[in-house]
This record gives sequence, structure tokens and C-alpha cells, in this order.
Amino acid sequence: MRKFLFLISIVSLISCKDTATTEKLTATDTEKETAHANPLIMEGEKHFKDMYQVTFGGDNAEAYWSFDDQQLIFQSNYADWEVACDQMFLMNNGDSFRESVPKMVSTGKGRTTCAYFLPDNQHIIYASTHLEMEECPDTPLKENGKYVWPIYDSYDIFVADLEGNITAQLTNEKGYDAEPTVSPQGDKIVFTSDRSGDLELYTMNIDGSDVKQITFELGYDGGAFFSPDGTQLIFRSSRPKTEAEIKEYQDLLKTGLVQPTEMELYICNADGSDLRQLTQLGNANWSPFFLPDGKRVLFSSNFEAERGFPFNLYMINTDGTGLERITHGDTFDAFPVFSNNGKYLAFSSNRNNGGGRDTNLFIAEWQD
Repeated sequence: MRKFLFLISIVSLISCKDTATTEKLTATDTEKETAHANPLIMEGEKHFKDMYQVTFGGDNAEAYWSFDDQQLIFQSNYADWEVACDQMFLMNNGDSFRESVPKMVSTGKGRTTCAYFLPDNQHIIYASTHLEMEECPDTPLKENGKYVWPIYDSYDIFVADLEGNITAQLTNEKGYDAEPTVSPQGDKIVFTSDRSGDLELYTMNIDGSDVKQITFELGYDGGAFFSPDGTQLIFRSSRPKTEAEIKEYQDLLKTGLVQPTEMELYICNADGSDLRQLTQLGNANWSPFFLPDGKRVLFSSNFEAERGFPFNLYMINTDGTGLERITHGDTFDAFPVFSNNGKYLAFSSNRNNGGGRDTNLFIAEWQD
């Protein structure tokens, strides 16, 4: 899901502390001072009451909250943390890693993606390629001059405890199984798989049982999240329509690639019924996440951009009305994720990186 970070790198050229409570935005003393002065909040970002920076180097993304909002799990490829490609790291709510290193909870082998907490707050799920090889797989960025994502057929979904011990393997089908997220109700997992020959959404129980395919139309369906009440799903999709588009999509998929530059958001019931297209904006609309009221969605988009960037965060009602721009950067803002209590928003951004390529995690106090 966070493969857009590679695109931004091309086109822009631009130890754990005490657990924090969920009632207060916390950080180190230095970061507290920075947050209260609001230098990280750009003009027009009226929904951010306060903000602090979590990471300070590398590509860091997809920070997801534990069910009790006490911790977050995220992925990073920061070389200073002695990883060669994306691995999973654990942090307490309120941590900031300017000088320290978070705890790695993946194996350190292969490449990982898309971790998410399970309801007990003591286990996570994530996808990893480590069973096929211990080294990082190659990451092609372009095919015939066009930006692409690799769809590794060695990805499977695993359960691990917070010490990094793998306790279960939830998928073992041949092909791509990844992008798992968990219902706030704690009963279901949604994930993307190409086991049907196309990239579709599937659901399963927390223990991996009762796997069901819920999308069926040709195209890449992925990055799905449940609504707060667990009854709906929001996801991104690149669905080819013309004969040329279909051929290009299928040819790329045969080589383990997809081209994600044209994507829209879709919404459906948790069983796949009542499927409808939410956005018709053009360009790439992705990384959607429900607001706590279940009636609005935050997402990242470059639909206003002429050259592929910037990406900013936008908000839209689930009936397709009320589109509102949330962030006002000139590079990259994506992966918005609300805490379960609805007070804080974790997201990834190129802001405050000195004009470099690093994508860091930020946590903002949200206000409507």
C-alpha cells in the first residue's frame, strides 16, 4: 500500500518510552514545544489542533492503532535502523524517534507490508515474503516508462506477538495475499489476493477460517478498511474499461505488476453487496479511512495535480458529497488513520524533511 512513497521519491526530488494515555497528545519535551508552536501545521489545515513528528528519516508509513489506542504498529525501511527494506516496528502512543530506535517486531527477513493489531492488543497481523527468501525482493518502479507496483506472489499473511514471534500463518495459497486490516468489531479480516487470477478483496475470520471472495470485477481492488461499526468497506480500485486498458492490466499482472496511477474509491457492505463507486475525480485516489462517525472518509489524492504530485488529504461524505481538502502541502500526505477514540490522526508526510525524500510519520490532534 505504501508503494506510492517510491513514486514521490522519483518525481519530487524533493528505546520505547512510557505508554501515553489516550486523553493527551504526547511526545518528548522537544517535540511538545514544537507541536504547541504548530510549525508542522500548514496554513489552511484547520482540522489539525496540534501535531508532532514521530520519525525523522527513511520511508515510514501505515501507522495503525491498537484497539486500546495505547500503541501503534508501522513499517519502515530506515537504513539507520539496520533494515534493507520494509519491516514492522512497534511504538507507544506518544513516542518520537529523533534519537532512539523503535522495537522491530517482524522477522527482519524478506519484505513486509500492512501490519494491523488484533483485538487482544497483544498480537499483530502482517504480510511478509520471508518464507521464499530472507533477502529483500527486487522492487521494480517502472515498466515501459510507466510507474508500477510489484505484486509479490511470495506474500502471505502471518500473526505475530509483540515480541516478534510468529504464532500463526493465516494464508498459504499460491500467489499474492496481503493488505490485511481488521474490523473494529474484532471478528473479521479483509485482505487482497490474486488467487482467482485477478486482484480481488476477500474476508476471513480472525483465525483465518471462512475465507470468502467479495469483489469480482476485473481490476486491482485493495487497501480496504472497515467502517467503525464493521458493516461497510472502503477501498481503492483501478478498473480497466477499454480493450487496450484491459490488455495492459492483464499483461502487467502476469508479470507480478500493477500500474496504480488511475484509481478511484469504492464502498460496499462488508459482504461485498451494494457496491458503488464513491469518487470520480481522476488520477490516483487511495489510502481511504473512515472517520469515527462512519459517514465520512479521509483519503489521499493527486487529482488536482498536473504532474502527478502533490498528494494531499481530502475528506468526502459516504454519499459522494462534501468534498473538502484537509492538507495543503506541495509534496506528499497519505495513509490517514484515526485512533479508535477518534481524537487523533496518524498519517505520513514529506513535510519538515528539509526538502529531501524522507517520508515520516506524524500524529495530529483532530478537530471538526
